[in-house]
Amino acid sequence: MNDIKLDISKIYNFVDKKDILLLKERAKKANIALHKKTGLGNDFLGWVDLPNSISQKQVNQFTEIAEEFKSKIQIMIVIGIGGSYLGAKAVIEALSSNFDLLDTNKEYPKVLFAGQNICEDYLYELIEIIRDKSYAITVISKSGTTTEPALAFRLLKGDLEKKYGKTEAQKRIIAITDKEKGALKQLAEKESYRTFVIPDDVGGRYSVLTPVGLLAIAIAGFDIKKLIEGAKIMREQTSPEIDFEDNIAEIYATVRNLLYQKGKTIEILVNYNPKLHFFAEWWKQLYGESEGKSNKGIFPASVDFSSDLHSMGQYIQDGIRNLFETVISIKNTKYNVKIPFDEFNLDNLNYISNKNIDNVNKMAELGTMIAHVDGGVPNIKIEVPRINEFYLGKLIYFFEKACGISGYMLGVNPFDQEGVEAYKRNMFALLGKPGFEEEAKKMAHKVF
Repeated sequence: MNDIKLDISKIYNFVDKKDILLLKERAKKANIALHKKTGLGNDFLGWVDLPNSISQKQVNQFTEIAEEFKSKIQIMIVIGIGGSYLGAKAVIEALSSNFDLLDTNKEYPKVLFAGQNICEDYLYELIEIIRDKSYAITVISKSGTTTEPALAFRLLKGDLEKKYGKTEAQKRIIAITDKEKGALKQLAEKESYRTFVIPDDVGGRYSVLTPVGLLAIAIAGFDIKKLIEGAKIMREQTSPEIDFEDNIAEIYATVRNLLYQKGKTIEILVNYNPKLHFFAEWWKQLYGESEGKSNKGIFPASVDFSSDLHSMGQYIQDGIRNLFETVISIKNTKYNVKIPFDEFNLDNLNYISNKNIDNVNKMAELGTMIAHVDGGVPNIKIEVPRINEFYLGKLIYFFEKACGISGYMLGVNPFDQEGVEAYKRNMFALLGKPGFEEEAKKMAHKVF
């Protein structure tokens, strides 16, 4: 069957098969709790049924906007932070050319991102880049007051209005925000921006299949119908009705928890295709923000192989044995490139001449997996037939479902993130924001 496959055969040196089966009922109960909304954080479980609830009307709206902007703008700037940009960026990067920014023949607008940092140079250089370009803005924020995106939006909104005039600028701004309240919602109503709603019951890191992710992906020229279709099928394949032995989300969640119990406290997501770099960034937020609670949780890290084999490879092979790896393996490449025969063979590569480069990549993948397992690092393999919208949709939903199950098995609420607020309170106090005077006094002796 040409489908996503989970291979856990390289963990059996570290955990026993019977231990996996002993935990299968916990995994099943966690999965049922997600679907029946009986577990912790059940106000934020809208993502579970999201693939089935996205309306054709909304998909058509996004597609129509993409067609409208295709001939109108060169750049769409998506303003957001965390889940408000990572999901869209992960999918767009995975589906785009590795050299997308140099592709002058691209039919659809290039999607750039802002509001995910507070770097002055970044924002200055972004404004310089768009100075002679036609552009529009999609701003994403439930509240409209999150510092990073609010700051970027203030700058770019002013630039857009200066460039096109207020009336035309209003047509070039799309707001994705709360359905009823918040500063951005108020501004969108006042300025008559086109608006889409962030569902109340979907947290940011689970929001890629809402307007938060789908609009930007459509504007970039990709097929969001296939993305949704993939997620919809994976929902069926990981539902509680599917037996544990065939339910890859339940198995993955169980294996992660078992390895954690064995002292494997760091999970490294590995890819052998650079297009998946930002997919790993999305995955890190999903798992880190969901499981890092109450002094518990597996720390999510990532590497791009074979590049990072020449940097992080040494530590993974011989460092502290608190690691395990989850490898995303892409079975089929989009293009075929064979290694040429060379008459002089000074690089000693003729022994692999006439082979596809991906064959070498696959042998690097297999050889690395064997070496790391022999070195004490368990390996989980997720094989994906190819990188396209359909399989990315499946992969996204698989990781989301497994994350929810895993968090419940760990005994935490996978859908809150109170720890994120700590830095914000300190930053506001240091900046002198009204209402944070007491915090500023308490911090006075802590400032270095």
